[in-house]
Amino acid sequence: MVDKTVVLYPSLGVGHLNPMVQLAKAFLRRGGVAVTIAVVDPPDKDAVLETTLARLAAASPSITVRFLPIPPCDRKEYSHPLIPILDALRVANPALRDFLGSLTAVDALVVDMFCTEALDVAAELAIPAYIFYPSAAGDFAVYLQIPDFCREAPCSLKDMGKAPLNFAGVPPVRALDMPDTMQDRETDVGRVRLQQLARMPEATGILVNSFDWLEARALKALREGHCLPGRSTPKIYCVGPLVDGGSTDENGERHACLEWLDGQPKRSVVFLCFGSMGTFSAAQLKEMARGLEGSGHRFLWSVRSPREGHSNSLEPDLEALLPDGFLKRTKDRGLVVKNWAPQTEVLRHEAVGAFVTHCGWNSALEAIMAGVPMICWPLYAEQRLNKVHMVEEMKVGVAVEGYDEVLVKADEVDAKVRLVMESEEGKMLRERMAIAKEMAADAVKEGGSSDVELTEFLRHLGNINLKNEE
Repeated sequence: MVDKTVVLYPSLGVGHLNPMVQLAKAFLRRGGVAVTIAVVDPPDKDAVLETTLARLAAASPSITVRFLPIPPCDRKEYSHPLIPILDALRVANPALRDFLGSLTAVDALVVDMFCTEALDVAAELAIPAYIFYPSAAGDFAVYLQIPDFCREAPCSLKDMGKAPLNFAGVPPVRALDMPDTMQDRETDVGRVRLQQLARMPEATGILVNSFDWLEARALKALREGHCLPGRSTPKIYCVGPLVDGGSTDENGERHACLEWLDGQPKRSVVFLCFGSMGTFSAAQLKEMARGLEGSGHRFLWSVRSPREGHSNSLEPDLEALLPDGFLKRTKDRGLVVKNWAPQTEVLRHEAVGAFVTHCGWNSALEAIMAGVPMICWPLYAEQRLNKVHMVEEMKVGVAVEGYDEVLVKADEVDAKVRLVMESEEGKMLRERMAIAKEMAADAVKEGGSSDVELTEFLRHLGNINLKNEE
């Protein structure tokens, strides 16, 4: 028997679609909940998005997926890569309204952080609207405070450089470590993002993909109202970690790199993987290779084509990209794979001892659930901000120096690999990660903190409906 009907409305992009699918599965595991994912389906989608949407449609037979076709956007040139996504979400509002209006009853609409304009649709249809925040609670604490901060600041963040910014609930954040979308408040993307962040408190509640033990200080600041002084903060539900459980490759077979890992000693391999959009210059790839070779440690490295003038789907020419003779010299202790590796399964393999990551939140949570210490190399979006929380607050990783400059040098790659794999500090990091792994598992099991929060969310929906009926 279905007691509740929840519609999830994700943003476009792998890093936003995947956690929403995991949230849907978490609802279904509880029983009595019907879940529909309504997804914007732009006519000009690229190959990566098309593949992701196809996988989403096949994610689970119990999840209904409804695609919302939209007209092509008028703009041909964009000042920032996020703008076409925001344009698509904006023009999708009529399709979302029609879809929600066609349903007999909807107990909640849960929208992605980029979908704040959908709050207007929910209000028009008298549907309780919640925001699903797929990244760290520390990020969300900062985001609630940043509209007021930017309004009162004498200049844009881009002009503040390394100046530390102080926000409730988190360590000091250098201005340059704030997301690039917020660096200039006068740009199109800057104005839109600040408007979106200012609207977040309108939501009935916020579901965050994290767990209490990991981010106790940020969650305390949020729940006690320190991030919105003088105003009401929406109810915070900490429901994570919500991550993919791992899978075989596209052909249903076990990836060859996992068989290679089977032959390596326990906790001996450094895994380097930088997400679906993580690319580097050819010069940086060579520096990374020299650093790995110099460290003397085993490694598994997922390499994409350089970002200059190439598509991510282009298969990299490893012989041309990496230093002469590198592959031959390291063949007995290293494996380089092209474009993709089954990250979740690799991280859970007992041979992996460290993870060099771009600090995407899905990747960070996967590493935490596997108990693998991280070497943080943030690239774009909110990843620099995540790095601050991961290194300074959570203490689950160390950062490479120079990520905010032209090149991270080979010596730095070598040094950080040795630090994590060989030093006393690395030993302490592994011990910390072992605790984090245990606490993450405890959070999502029956009676754990995130399990209780999800139950409370569903109970809250019933209370809202009773009030509406009165």
